Amino acid sequence: MNLPSKHLEDLVDHFASLPGVGRKTALRLVLNLLKRDEEELGAFSRSLGEIKQKVCSCKECGNISDADICGICSQTSRKHELICVVEDIRDILAIESTQQYYGLYHVLGGVISPMEGVGPNDLNIDALVDRVQNGEVKEVILALNASMEGDTTNFYLYRKLADFDLNITTLSRGVAVGTELQYTDELTLGRSIVNRMPFDMNLVRK
Repeated sequence: MNLPSKHLEDLVDHFASLPGVGRKTALRLVLNLLKRDEEELGAFSRSLGEIKQKVCSCKECGNISDADICGICSQTSRKHELICVVEDIRDILAIESTQQYYGLYHVLGGVISPMEGVGPNDLNIDALVDRVQNGEVKEVILALNASMEGDTTNFYLYRKLADFDLNITTLSRGVAVGTELQYTDELTLGRSIVNRMPFDMNLVRK
């Protein structure tokens, strides 16, 4: 599609580079922006320009934060002896929406996937081991997606943490195999957390 403006074309290209956004959707978004007043566009532009400067990763768990320590890790009311291991920020948002979990999190930043060239060293695993080593953690919940990559990562984490004095649990299989946590309804996900079970590495081997 040939657009009548080079500036319009450039902005459409930028929007179309986002996941799940095609060129038609990108054009619709850009045309909508053209209808906004300068004050709205200025606020939009400032927020976009500041995202890399002011948004960082929590030094404790790897969650997205505006400060060195995120709002969840800094809450004294949370159960600091309980850590839920997730793939990324979207899983934290999904679990928090259930209002059934009151511990802390640890964001891996992905899962082990040899097909995509992602190995254990590419993930935030060493930091998890360091957190467990301090002796305060009593339980680690492996809350990764029910997929081959998720199960492989669960098994690797279990082997890394097996020598520590703590319980290693996983979500109950109310979450169907192949379903990503972020798309699981709140009731099912909440029940899977409450009814979590001891991790069984024999299930992974099968």
